[in-house]
Amino acid sequence: EQPAVPAGRPRRSVARRMVFSAVRIAAVLACVFVVACTLVAQPMFESNQPSAASADESRLRADVEALSVKFHPRSWRDVENLDRAAEYIAGEMRRAGAEVEFQEFEARGRGYRNVIGRFGTGGGGRKVILGAHYDAYEDTPGADDNASGVAGLLELARMIGADPPDAEIELVAYTLEEPPFFRSPQMGSAVHAASVADERERIAGVIVLEMIGYFSDEPGSQSYPLALLRLFYPGRGDFITVVSRWDQGAWIRTLKGGVKGATPLPVYSFRGPAALPGVDYSDHRNYWPHDIPAAMITNTAFYRNPAYHTPQDTADRLDYERMGFVVVAVKEAVRRLLEE
Repeated sequence: EQPAVPAGRPRRSVARRMVFSAVRIAAVLACVFVVACTLVAQPMFESNQPSAASADESRLRADVEALSVKFHPRSWRDVENLDRAAEYIAGEMRRAGAEVEFQEFEARGRGYRNVIGRFGTGGGGRKVILGAHYDAYEDTPGADDNASGVAGLLELARMIGADPPDAEIELVAYTLEEPPFFRSPQMGSAVHAASVADERERIAGVIVLEMIGYFSDEPGSQSYPLALLRLFYPGRGDFITVVSRWDQGAWIRTLKGGVKGATPLPVYSFRGPAALPGVDYSDHRNYWPHDIPAAMITNTAFYRNPAYHTPQDTADRLDYERMGFVVVAVKEAVRRLLEE
């Protein structure tokens, strides 16, 4: 005769199996989440050596003030101011020692110009492109968006001119990044990208400076397109980010490894689908169709700066010390790229 089985045992066994199943499912989901966020954030121990270089904060401020005050407004309608800004940018590039030319094109029956400055030309070897747009949204001052990026570009020109490279570095100040031309073939960067498409094999990469001047140490000053990203990124807007599309992972890691560690400024990266708001919100997007690796370095724009596309985007709100750190970090990343 078989011994009787206590009535409570099957019930406890089922409960244990349910608990174990729930734990396994939770563990799998946690692993999937960690792997996904690792692919997005691309954490890495590799970093560059601390740089002995420094950017001139007074020149950064002067360039931002010139663009956001002297040449304000800089929308697509204000062709005269855009031309004045282009002449200013070209003059600063020439003073830095660059070979300068204007890339002219038409949009809606009006003439516009990219400004291109070149260093180390004629070698035919590896080439790095640095870019930033100099137009602004509507009648906003556009200090952070994007006089800050152009000021960084001009300071990079001065630093590169003081120590010219063996390889080629091309600096491009784009026009018509802002609406109504954003995502159209009339974007200045779309025009430039098409013009260098035949050189894709020798272009190491494109680095676009998009809003690099606004920082905040206040808790909660940094927001994100997805709430879950708060688990992997800081809540304070005190860092800079390397951003590009999902298929640009190798280029993001290369660029991040060159920028990170060069200055005290924390550096993060974001790799995601172009459909996610912000991933393709600058000129780097126009190089992807030509199979040219491209990423933007940014303070994350409207995810941090409440003055984005408003009259409050003024020069006095920017942090020129940390903007200088961005410039130095990019310079060191370029040097590392060209040495590889």
